[in-house]
Amino acid sequence: MGILEKISEIEKEIARTQKNKATEYHLGLLKAKLAKYRAQLLEPSKSPAAKGEGFDVMKSGDARVALIGFPSVGKSTFLSLMTSTASEAASYEFTTLTCIPGVIEYKGANIQLLDLPGIIEGAAQGKGRGRQVIAVARTADVVIMMLDATKGEVQRALLEKELESVGIRLNKSKPNIYFKPKKGGGISFNSTVTLTQCSEKLVQLILHEYKIFNAEVLFREDCSPDEFIDVIVGNRVYMPCLYVYNKIDQISMEEVDRLARRPHSVVISCGMKLNLDYLLEKLWEYLALTCIYTKKRGQRPDFTDAIILRKGASVEHVCHRIHRSLASQFKYALVWVSVRQQLESLSSGVSEWSSNPSPHFLLQRGQAQSTALKEWA
Repeated sequence: MGILEKISEIEKEIARTQKNKATEYHLGLLKAKLAKYRAQLLEPSKSPAAKGEGFDVMKSGDARVALIGFPSVGKSTFLSLMTSTASEAASYEFTTLTCIPGVIEYKGANIQLLDLPGIIEGAAQGKGRGRQVIAVARTADVVIMMLDATKGEVQRALLEKELESVGIRLNKSKPNIYFKPKKGGGISFNSTVTLTQCSEKLVQLILHEYKIFNAEVLFREDCSPDEFIDVIVGNRVYMPCLYVYNKIDQISMEEVDRLARRPHSVVISCGMKLNLDYLLEKLWEYLALTCIYTKKRGQRPDFTDAIILRKGASVEHVCHRIHRSLASQFKYALVWVSVRQQLESLSSGVSEWSSNPSPHFLLQRGQAQSTALKEWA
């Protein structure tokens, strides 16, 4: 029996098994086996592969965004509208057969946008170049899941299932579980919270399925068996995702309102160029980028050339972006923040200022999207 058949059998057994206290240990073992077989399926073949055209493109710019969706949902049209790159668009499926990169210029940042070929059901098993598409998506900072608003929630559920099966966790944070294998001493299990989904016995059964008999496990939050398996495997990717519903000009206003109110969702129409500006604002928010401007003593700041960094960046990161030798010679910095950032910091109760002159103090810790260095007198 091949790996695909084993995966199918386990999925069927999980589907027909009732979920209750008596079957939770059995379901936990089945999920552990399913994760193992899926990991084996994604392992590259040891036999030498035939040479062919590369699929991925070199990462460039300040951030990378991947466009994922079924064929003919408007990915190529969206790329052509948002960037200067012309991606072929037609009324038939699978117009795009390889990865086409483009660059979005927004607030001084260069955001690399990748138009990936449409994936189909079963992409995680390699159908329709699905493995290559998903492998590129794992390298992105944000995933834009392009959906056809006329197809309801079917496309979204299928795409989430495909990405989930290959270890991509959308809009989820990494489980707060400490796990460390040891050479001896058995399994040490502790928790700082009351666990309602996992027990010590279930944790031991899952570890034994992975041939782990000596380890230290500490639960700092109430996690499910699936999340604990993710921690054991260790190759999961946690990334933000924007669900973009295209072709809203073909559905009713009530349906548009319902889709727009869903979490992490944006409604647009590439054909009529509707709501694209709001999508850019949401994308900037999900990328968590901030603009840093520099100035010389006694002169106005240069607002034409921004340094783009991630939220939570320190002055040391700014030094490294300017020149790698600057941080070792650095003494102090004068930092000005925008009024908007100060107001957001006050509302969140987070102080933006630090008296520490070292290059390690945080330049930004709030939710503001830009930081401006104003004129110094």
